[in-house]
Amino acid sequence: MGRKTTRRAPRRSSASSSPPTEPTPPARRGRTGARQQGAGTTRDLPTEEVRTSTGTARLVPDPDGSTGVTLLVNGVPSSHLDLADPGLLTFEYMQQMAAVLAALPPGPLRVVHLGAAGCTLARYVEHERPDSRQLAVDLDADLVARVREWFSLPRAPRLRLRAGDARAELATLPDASVDVVVRDVFAGDTTPGHVTTAGFVGDVLRVLRPGGVYLANCADRPPLALVRAELATAVAALTDDGPRDRDAWGDVGLIAEPGQLKGRRYGNLVLVAVRRPSAASPGAGDDPAEAGLDLDGATLARTLRSLPVPATLLTGQEARRFAGTAAPIEDPPPPAAAADPASSSLPDAAAPRGAAADGRHAVGREDG
Repeated sequence: MGRKTTRRAPRRSSASSSPPTEPTPPARRGRTGARQQGAGTTRDLPTEEVRTSTGTARLVPDPDGSTGVTLLVNGVPSSHLDLADPGLLTFEYMQQMAAVLAALPPGPLRVVHLGAAGCTLARYVEHERPDSRQLAVDLDADLVARVREWFSLPRAPRLRLRAGDARAELATLPDASVDVVVRDVFAGDTTPGHVTTAGFVGDVLRVLRPGGVYLANCADRPPLALVRAELATAVAALTDDGPRDRDAWGDVGLIAEPGQLKGRRYGNLVLVAVRRPSAASPGAGDDPAEAGLDLDGATLARTLRSLPVPATLLTGQEARRFAGTAAPIEDPPPPAAAADPASSSLPDAAAPRGAAADGRHAVGREDG
């Protein structure tokens, strides 16, 4: 999990279109009438630090006595939820992601969240787009079980929770099967390197349907070298995705507070990439949804400027200039196989049949 910006928005987020929920509502019920799991108020949540698979988790109620709570993972603020209002987003980068989601065609979405934490954005998607189908992945198996116990989360198949490594789990998903992939993966306040590479982004594009969107929470410090490299990486992956009829820089964007773009402080920036249908694909462009998000249009930029903390969208040539000479991030070469003493004198010895080729580990359990 990463350090999230914690400046609070007004109690009602501008990213949500529904009316505020009463502070102490009756227990919510699922669509079938069954009572959902999860605390009704912050008084029902544990106050002590809890051990998890990768460290500790702690829940801190909002000091104003409301129904808001912040989830700290290993001491880092990783999620903020309002128990009574799943449509409320208070972290700035999540409001920015929500603005992108709102610009997509109406209706349910298929969303994969890499880095689940408290599932704040998954709750928001369910609230704003009922009947969506979502998968949330987190490395910490204990945390996956705890958030299901603590918070009122949608049940499977609307939201499936899976414990495992983000990249390994992404590799198991079918081609062109989801509308949105969200990367919000951190170790402390740093994004693990294996989910920043062109190979990883290429697998994201494989999983996205034509017109699908990749959203990445990029935390960086001045001079924002990592964010610049991530922009170059996304362009490289888009360029390798197949025949294109437009410059890949037109399909990437970077969202941030203007002060962050000037390198004034550490913070969260949101990278956006749109997978366009190949111009060579049969029927390309016939489905309006496949045209994808228009990053150059005025609507999204205007929405971002109207957020509680106004944000700027860089795309096209502005994004290219911001990235500058940054090079794409590549996966390291695979380690050389250890020599077999019994065959060291046979330079052409074949690899053992059935040897693992991709190095993926077994995945964790999935919680419905």
